[in-house]
Amino acid sequence: MKGTLFDKYYDVDKKKSKGILYWISVLMCVAMLIFAVVTFIYVNQYKKNSESVIPQFQEFLDNGEYSEALAMYRELHATVVSVDPDEEESVAHEISMMDEMELIVSTRVEDIQNRVRTTRATLTTTEIHFLNEMEELTGSLVSNYLTSLCEEFLLGTIEKPDIVFVFEQFIGLTNVSSTAEPLMRELDAIEFSRGSVQAAENEYVNEDYINAVLNYMDIVEETEGFVNDFASSRLTEIKDVMYEPMLYECERMLENFQYYSAEQLLSNLAIIFPEDTRINADLLTATSNTSPVSEYFGSIEVICVRQLIADTTVAFEENYLSINDELYITCSEFTSMLEELYANDYVLVDPEEMVDMSSDTFLISNPLIVPDGKRPLVIIIENLDYSVASTTHGTCNRLVINEQNQVCGEYINSEGQTVVSRSAEAIGILDAFIEQHPDFSYNGVKGIISICGYESVFGYVVSEDQLDDRNNALTANGMQNITLTSEEIVANQEAVIQICNVLRETGWSFASSTYGNINASDSDINIIVSDTEKWMTQIGSLLGEVHMIVYPNGNFINGTDPRAEYLKNLGFRIFFGIGSNPYYTFGSNYLYFDRSLINGSTLRNLDYSRLFDVDAIYDSSRVVPLGE
Repeated sequence: MKGTLFDKYYDVDKKKSKGILYWISVLMCVAMLIFAVVTFIYVNQYKKNSESVIPQFQEFLDNGEYSEALAMYRELHATVVSVDPDEEESVAHEISMMDEMELIVSTRVEDIQNRVRTTRATLTTTEIHFLNEMEELTGSLVSNYLTSLCEEFLLGTIEKPDIVFVFEQFIGLTNVSSTAEPLMRELDAIEFSRGSVQAAENEYVNEDYINAVLNYMDIVEETEGFVNDFASSRLTEIKDVMYEPMLYECERMLENFQYYSAEQLLSNLAIIFPEDTRINADLLTATSNTSPVSEYFGSIEVICVRQLIADTTVAFEENYLSINDELYITCSEFTSMLEELYANDYVLVDPEEMVDMSSDTFLISNPLIVPDGKRPLVIIIENLDYSVASTTHGTCNRLVINEQNQVCGEYINSEGQTVVSRSAEAIGILDAFIEQHPDFSYNGVKGIISICGYESVFGYVVSEDQLDDRNNALTANGMQNITLTSEEIVANQEAVIQICNVLRETGWSFASSTYGNINASDSDINIIVSDTEKWMTQIGSLLGEVHMIVYPNGNFINGTDPRAEYLKNLGFRIFFGIGSNPYYTFGSNYLYFDRSLINGSTLRNLDYSRLFDVDAIYDSSRVVPLGE
């Protein structure tokens, strides 16, 4: 009720309460203001004091008051180490000042060290006093320096008289002698180990990790003290560096059927990492796919095919040409031929493994190693350019890479459909055959693909020169010309490079068949130079390093001919001519092979019974029956 005595008392209490709250608020504001002022004064005073610390430290050093400078450093150090590591941010400023002090001291110490080393100067009294009085600060720096000099001595970047002189200057320092004296006593032992350590270090620098580790393991076993510590440290370092890339390399070898190389590498890794289950499992995979090998001294078969007939309906029924029947074999014939060769104990080898080409002026023959009971074989796929004339008669029109990163042939079948298949070209057929029969290849070797520059590479026009050739061929075959922008030509080049990378990775190698598919033996030096320059610029630049020439139609140049000398000077050192029987010879800075052509004509007319049974491989869909 309004106006009651209760209301009057209640109103008075509210006024008293409001008054008390007001004064409490005022007092709190005053307290906060006082705290802020005090904090501001303290922070500013602390900042001023902090800003004066480094100049004061520097002044003490400049005046030779080293005990005072060291006391300042130790005070900061004590503050920092007393703080829990999780709360380091609270002393970040102190840590920063310590770092600055250490930098000032280390700069002065380095100047002294450099003067002693480079000018053979002796320490002055002032320098000795500074180095002694700054105790742990200078002692650790000089001790680390002397240790690093021992490492340099071991690695050959400082000689003994120089390191001995430096040691003699610093060894008398009270804060260094406990480190310097034992190290100096080891200089003779370090000198004795320099050769073996430097050899191991060079292997490490050159990423020859296996030999580096094996040599360092020997050094650890044979040494003690400083050399032993250094070698042990290097061993740990190299093992950490090498493990993943080396194991990746081994597993890449296994994926590409390079079992012999993988076995050798994994055997060494198993010595270095004896308990590693991944290495031991991979080693078991490698050894399960290898057999005893020995040097081979007999003849070497080289067989040569061109692009294959992928669609026999188109080739022999719809667009039959006798020349195509003569030049090419079918996919079925190539597959059957591989089966026959495998059954007859042939194994694919790489001719480049037969020679050491490290010298530009001469070849050194390497032993030809094959599995016991096997006979060496080289397969060449010649002129894989995919000309217009050939691609309208049942052969592929280009190579492509499928989603599994496999090289396939692409062709138009008899129903007008575009077909992409591994089994449409010799590359994919041989790849798949080795997947089923890894022992048909010695160490993952596949074959040689020879390339000319006429019209295209793998079906891709990669230059303006080729575009002209392509359009001339299209016109001659009654087909519409094509236009390509510079961007499209670059895209074609990139497609070729990608295919080449996959092929090289999976065991294929490359050769030139000249740029214009020319008759080399009848061409003068000017034609040879012009043709080769075009091949090197337009084709070789896409393929990578190439050392082989497959002479078109076998029209080879004698190895001592000036034209051949020109080719050898460009790095071509292995040449292939033509001959119906196996033959090879080493000449003046080159290796020469005859190659046996396998095509419809030779299957009907030559005796290849040493290689395979023609009756077993001859395609019955051919227009010309076998024996006619």
